Amino acid sequence: MDHTLALPLLVGLIVLALAFDFLNGLHDAANAIATVVATRLLSPVLAVLFAAAGNFAAYWIMGLHVAETVGKGIIQVDAVTPAVVFGALVGAMFWNVVTWLKGIPSSSSHALIGGLLGAGIAHGGFGVVESSGTTKTVAAIFVSPILGFILAMLLMLITSWLFRGSSPRQSNGIFKTLHLFSSAAYSISHGGNDAQKTMGIIAVLLYSTGHLSGGFHVPNWVVLSCYTAISLGTLSGGWKIIKTMGSKLTKLNHHSGFCASTAGSIVVFGASAMGIPVSTTHAITGAVVGTGAARRASAVRWSVASRVIVAWFITIPASAAVGAAFYLLTRLF
Repeated sequence: MDHTLALPLLVGLIVLALAFDFLNGLHDAANAIATVVATRLLSPVLAVLFAAAGNFAAYWIMGLHVAETVGKGIIQVDAVTPAVVFGALVGAMFWNVVTWLKGIPSSSSHALIGGLLGAGIAHGGFGVVESSGTTKTVAAIFVSPILGFILAMLLMLITSWLFRGSSPRQSNGIFKTLHLFSSAAYSISHGGNDAQKTMGIIAVLLYSTGHLSGGFHVPNWVVLSCYTAISLGTLSGGWKIIKTMGSKLTKLNHHSGFCASTAGSIVVFGASAMGIPVSTTHAITGAVVGTGAARRASAVRWSVASRVIVAWFITIPASAAVGAAFYLLTRLF
């Protein structure tokens, strides 16, 4: 490939990738702040500032295992072309915008994976799919919300037993503080896992076009750019999804908010350590539903939860179809 000719295209694709990262933050702002907004622990404006700071703080805390999985564990590196990256990003962004407008907390992560799979398969057939990274990513669709649900239920039961002798006022004050810390942890885990997906896309694009010296790695400027983009997106907030997450699934208080954020953080930090591009949306949704179910089954609005789950199942196929379509569109030019 003539790198001189490729440079404008490369810059354009990197800007598009960062735009996706921004949209990811906008779409997924609800993941970190829905509980603190719903319980009025923080005002919406303060909450998004708080979450954006947490997103960027991941730069100093998280490794880059997820970026490596996305970069070389979903589609074979040699099969990644600028057209494949374009199709993947547009497929993911299309699905993000549709679900954002509908107020459905779907997964930006799986939209990106779906777009990458669709465009990659359209380019080189099913043989280009890296089964190990793809399998663990798809498995996380089912495992992460279940783990979030179970952990949140357990935390609700354990903390209820531990504080059984405390007065409501005393326990509420303690959970208020704990809720703030758990929300900060979730913001860090969200930034660390989600921003890395875009890092992986940019890194593999640089590598496949010969603009990355040495072996496959994620340059520091890419890491900083992606954390900045997702933080700015979070600052813009996704208010429709925040409403769904914070009030439509179940009623939250500081106790249940702390349990939901803590359970979600455990799931996402664990997945990041194993290099799994998990959905922060799935993890926190499962955790929020788990806190409601711990009180009583009727405390959960199952009709809303079922609509969210349906969106999870169709995210990868839908974004893959759009990713493949936009890849094929590039072949016309």
